[in-house]
Amino acid sequence: MAMDIKLGQDLRLRQQLVMTPQLQQAIKILQLSLPELESIVQTELEQNPMLEPLDQSPAEAAGESEPDREVAESDGEPLPPEPDGSATSDADDEWGTDAREEKAAPAVEVEARDAAIEIKELNNLEKLDWREYLETYSNNWQESAPSDPDDDHRSALENTPIRRSSLEDHMMWQLRMSSLAEADQRIGATIIYNLDNDGYLETPVEELAAQLEIEPAEVERVLMRVQRFDPPGVAARDLRECLLAQLQNLGMEESLAARMVKNHLDLLEKHRYAEIAKILGVTIETVGQAAKVISELEPKPGRDYGGEEPTYVVPDVYIHKVGEEYVVTLNRDAVPRLRLAGYYQRVLNDVDVAAETREYLQERLRSARWLVKSIYQRQQTIFKVATSIVKFQRAFFDHGISLLRPLVLKDVAEDIGMHESTISRATANKYAHTPQGIFELKFFFTSGVKGASGEDVSAETVKEHIRALVGGETRSNPLSDQAIAEMLKARQINIARRTVAKYRQAMGILPSANRKQVG
Repeated sequence: MAMDIKLGQDLRLRQQLVMTPQLQQAIKILQLSLPELESIVQTELEQNPMLEPLDQSPAEAAGESEPDREVAESDGEPLPPEPDGSATSDADDEWGTDAREEKAAPAVEVEARDAAIEIKELNNLEKLDWREYLETYSNNWQESAPSDPDDDHRSALENTPIRRSSLEDHMMWQLRMSSLAEADQRIGATIIYNLDNDGYLETPVEELAAQLEIEPAEVERVLMRVQRFDPPGVAARDLRECLLAQLQNLGMEESLAARMVKNHLDLLEKHRYAEIAKILGVTIETVGQAAKVISELEPKPGRDYGGEEPTYVVPDVYIHKVGEEYVVTLNRDAVPRLRLAGYYQRVLNDVDVAAETREYLQERLRSARWLVKSIYQRQQTIFKVATSIVKFQRAFFDHGISLLRPLVLKDVAEDIGMHESTISRATANKYAHTPQGIFELKFFFTSGVKGASGEDVSAETVKEHIRALVGGETRSNPLSDQAIAEMLKARQINIARRTVAKYRQAMGILPSANRKQVG
């Protein structure tokens, strides 16, 4: 049966939400952390001639006279004012207003003044007696260097980040300084290059020997020499060999601790001290003392070398208590401050500019304005979210984590009239400096458990109670999960034993059997 194919038109009216590139950019900027935002802005500054940084600090802006400030700000369009109610006048001075964006004017006075200053400086340089200057110039920097007012703002030498030495570099330096022959150094380098991040040699000796086309005994001989390098226990093939190497380095290769590691490591891991004492024919207190020595050894010798560089947290907001109220202020110094370049705005207004150039600058102008407004909107949103968090978590700021209350995104979203997804993006990778310390904004959003009094208790509060109970327990008789659950019930926190176990594991606290210590 043949099918007839017909072409036709069907008109329908419908509504749909379209994600424009500008809206996507605003959403992306909202969820960026401060280092990521700085990177994005730096890239845009390199690519967009209509943007330029506003290098003037807030202190300098506050110290300017009004006539000078009006002339300086007329050279470009600064970022809109920050949503910081505690510093409204300063914000107007620093960022300007939206009205200025609409009526930016050419700054002929600024150009004339700068040109006059430059000509004056050149004239002064021509009058300088260079021969006398060179004769009296001192090459001793300690005597001749003038004091720089910016020295206090420069980073100290000890604060300059340096690259951490990797385990491989540390080991290779010792290998080159050793008295090993060239052939043995080649074997040692192969061993070092096969160490994992924890300092263990997971590659079998036979495989290394096959790579080097030598006998396994030769690799074993050099391996014993490499295992004497620093850190103690490095290049071990398992935990037992690692701990024994460290005990040997301490001169305890014949001690009770070495015997326990060599023959009873499985019982030691399970804290079955009574069985070990019975097998070795010693008291349980003696076993406990030997176990304490073993617990002070390093199971991962390569832990202190290499690894990822530390990530430094820059607070997005500061929360300070002023009188009886908490005041939220934005970290304006960390946010890139931008303005529209006045020079290119004048080029855009020039009637003699080519059409292609004008079209390009107009496109760049729209992109620059949208970026500036997106950053401004980001700051407004973070400020509103932080202010709402302060309102909901007032008890936390007064007394600490023990009074942190359950809070969900919906509560803050309804309070400030935004969508939950916006709150989620505004709290991602954002940090607040509070009287209780520095916390990520997401920290204040926690689930709750039903208390005995009927009120919800924050999960973080429950974890804090568990951490305090474990910290105050007797090491010879640690608290079980059931005992902790009963003690929490006495504090009006009614949770099950399995919930205690879940929170304990999340905090990295071992079970009671593994926390037990003897002697």
